[in-house]
Amino acid sequence: MSAPTLSPPAPAYPTRRLPNWLEPMVLLAPGGLWLAVFLVAPVGIILLLSLAPDIKPDDFNRLAEIGLGPGNYLNVFSPIYLLVIWRSLLLAFNSALLCLLIGFPVAYWIAVHIPKRWQNLVLLAFVLPLWTSSLLRTYAWITILRPSGVLNSLLGVLGLPAVQLLNSYTAVLIGVTYSFLPYMVLVLYASVEKLDRRLLEAAADLGANATQTFWRVTVPQTLPGIAAGSLLVFITSLGDFINPDLLGGTSGLTVARLIQNQFLGATRNWGFGSALSMVLILGVAIGIALLLKYGDRKAADI
Repeated sequence: MSAPTLSPPAPAYPTRRLPNWLEPMVLLAPGGLWLAVFLVAPVGIILLLSLAPDIKPDDFNRLAEIGLGPGNYLNVFSPIYLLVIWRSLLLAFNSALLCLLIGFPVAYWIAVHIPKRWQNLVLLAFVLPLWTSSLLRTYAWITILRPSGVLNSLLGVLGLPAVQLLNSYTAVLIGVTYSFLPYMVLVLYASVEKLDRRLLEAAADLGANATQTFWRVTVPQTLPGIAAGSLLVFITSLGDFINPDLLGGTSGLTVARLIQNQFLGATRNWGFGSALSMVLILGVAIGIALLLKYGDRKAADI
């Protein structure tokens, strides 16, 4: 019996491979190009406009002739505009606090007390208002809060005095809280759902009551979700101008509404509006950086 003959090995063809330093750049190129065109470039344009004094829409082609300077930023930090910024920060903080106080019990109830098969349906029903336009939801609140609206009609039926909420800070706070509450609930639900139930049982076995268990076990485990949800609501509230414009009237001037007036209103001062935008962008970026750096570590230290 003759031995089987082996076929000669196929010739090895040299394979071309990109340098190690170039491979990540090729993979990141599509996303990086997208960010450069739609994020970095617009922010760069806003930064350039913020350095132009009293620039109008028609003056954009004469930007080199106008000259650049920090005058718009000095104007931002004048007392009258610092008051607007403070009012905006207070509105964003209060709306985030209200969303947290309302959203945490709701998220905990959905994640802990609702059966698994119904949780997605309950979440869908809770976020259903987000499927409609924010403008329509704000007009719905106008219908409720106006002097002859639903709220005062209900109070009249109950024999209670009418209230004037429209065109006030309270109306803006109600509208902003209602608009962004679903975001808080979704973030908190994702955090509460990962709660280690064994720690709750261990706390009960060690004699902790419900209050002690909540503050010593539940809150530390869900603190990253609380921070993320609060920051999300804070940022979106800070940039919202629909609710302050429609529900606040003359008393609802915020930094976002002020920016909108500089670009689309009668003032048309794009330079000052760009400076306000850059201050807002910088503040939001600092908040996100602090959350990413210290959020999880603080949760672990408690």
